[in-house]
Amino acid sequence: MKFSLIKYAAIPVLALGLLPGCTKHSDGVLEDNADFTNAARAQVYIATVNATRNYVFVDGLPVNGSSLTSGSLFPASGPGFKVTPGIKAFLVRDTLSATTQVPLSFAQNMQFNKTYTVFMYDTITSPLQKTVQTDIVIPSDTTARLRFANFVYSPTAIPTAFDIFSVKRNANIFTNVQLTDVTGFIPYASNITDSFYIRPAGTTTNLQNFNPTTGAFVNILATLNPTAKRSYTLVFRGGFRSAVTNIATVRSLSVFTNY
Repeated sequence: MKFSLIKYAAIPVLALGLLPGCTKHSDGVLEDNADFTNAARAQVYIATVNATRNYVFVDGLPVNGSSLTSGSLFPASGPGFKVTPGIKAFLVRDTLSATTQVPLSFAQNMQFNKTYTVFMYDTITSPLQKTVQTDIVIPSDTTARLRFANFVYSPTAIPTAFDIFSVKRNANIFTNVQLTDVTGFIPYASNITDSFYIRPAGTTTNLQNFNPTTGAFVNILATLNPTAKRSYTLVFRGGFRSAVTNIATVRSLSVFTNY
């Protein structure tokens, strides 16, 4: 899988003109269309801790019509928004003038007929991004496809990688996934609800969140009933804290649809 991991200082991004094949609303937002001929496609997932009011700009123009918060995906359905191939200037920022979020600008080479997922992560004061090529393959049978992305945040080094345990399979389906790793897709049975737990690599211990209101620890899990021929991504995100301390945690395991 091809990817790039880039962090740039906050620098202004100049508008380079409208994307061919798109039109411009009166509010300046690019209007996407369903014709992806001679184009690339992209989705943006916001795993940045405490992100609010985020907008994504490509070549100086916003691509999302409403703001994105931590845990948001744009576009929320479909394979992505249309991008003309070539070196594109991306900018992700909070549009509130008084925000403490640092804008993140980066360049990305978008290739003809390729699909990409841009993962925003870390914190609003030190945002990072990782762009991965998302190979969309439609299965010839009734299976779906699933991958795992690890973008949890910790102010100190996390001493472990992570496994994903499937209740339905009664086995780990992803193992030893390091921070910022995005696995390849694996085939997965469709139309069957499965639950997934996240565990420190090589253990049988489910990670938990502490609820300070009830004083209880709760397993971190995600559930999915895949549709045949669709592709999905499990994401581990939020603020990582040790489950053995009485600290409220906001880490989560969630899933979104790629195609």
